[in-house]
Amino acid sequence: MITAKPEPGAGLSARALNLIDGGIIVVDADQQIVVWNGWMTPRSGRSAARVQGHPLWDVFPALRGSRIEAAVLAALTEGTAAAIAPAQDRTPFPLREAGSFDGALIEQAVAVTPFSEGGERYCLIEIRDVSGAAVRERRLLDHAESLRARSYVDGLTGIANRRHFDVALDRELRRAQRVGGALALLLIDIDSFKAYNDHFGHQQGDRCLTTVAQALAAMLKRPADMAARYGGEEFAAILPDTSLEQARAHADAIREHVAALGLPHAPAAVHPHVTLSIGVAGVDGGRLNQAAALIEAADKALYAAKRSGRNRVVADGDAAAGG
Repeated sequence: MITAKPEPGAGLSARALNLIDGGIIVVDADQQIVVWNGWMTPRSGRSAARVQGHPLWDVFPALRGSRIEAAVLAALTEGTAAAIAPAQDRTPFPLREAGSFDGALIEQAVAVTPFSEGGERYCLIEIRDVSGAAVRERRLLDHAESLRARSYVDGLTGIANRRHFDVALDRELRRAQRVGGALALLLIDIDSFKAYNDHFGHQQGDRCLTTVAQALAAMLKRPADMAARYGGEEFAAILPDTSLEQARAHADAIREHVAALGLPHAPAAVHPHVTLSIGVAGVDGGRLNQAAALIEAADKALYAAKRSGRNRVVADGDAAAGG
């Protein structure tokens, strides 16, 4: 024991220990418990009278071979202090919420400090409940991840937004250059969309945009393919490892898929149902290997598709794109 009999102020010290909002354990050179404060009792289910004089490892057998045992032994034999952060071991002591005998273990930060008194070595173990902090940290991380995800998603259609498109196109261009691979870009426009909005109203126009966006996304099957809202009624699709001819064929399948939905169009529209015009450009053999050049080529092809009657696909280099 640290003291053989109570000294003046000993009772005050005991009360002070019991007011600490954290666990306090002191073990002697034989690793027997000599101090066990009130915080420990409801969280361990063991009173001070029950554990004092017993080896710490008999009270907590699960601590054998743990970081706690190594830290306590180092403190008693070498005088070395240690801190065990939650990142190293979230629940080193089998402690639960006060009064809970079958609840989840509380997460802890533990400090082990050697000290001497009367020529004898002791080890102070301080246990702090950091469960609340851990929960707050996880919530903050989840919130940050949610914000990050939302910053890359178009709020109306649920597909990638322009920011995400720009990041993804830059990444895929660099990858294509690194491996000498192909990459295709589709720029997609809903034909006569102003007439649709004027006739049906903006709320119905928003529903049309969402329907087309989801139809486009459904046609992109590979994990690396991306559908994005480029702006207004214009969409984009990034197709890695896809040649210009493959992209042209895929664009035509997308056009046919949306046309087959049979969405009624405005009377002033060129076609009776909602249709798409699509411009296609590709990186192959080092050509159009900059984002601006690739987008410009796809945009010119899209303009040619619209100028030549809409509801069609035009690829970069087609006669229609130049005439």
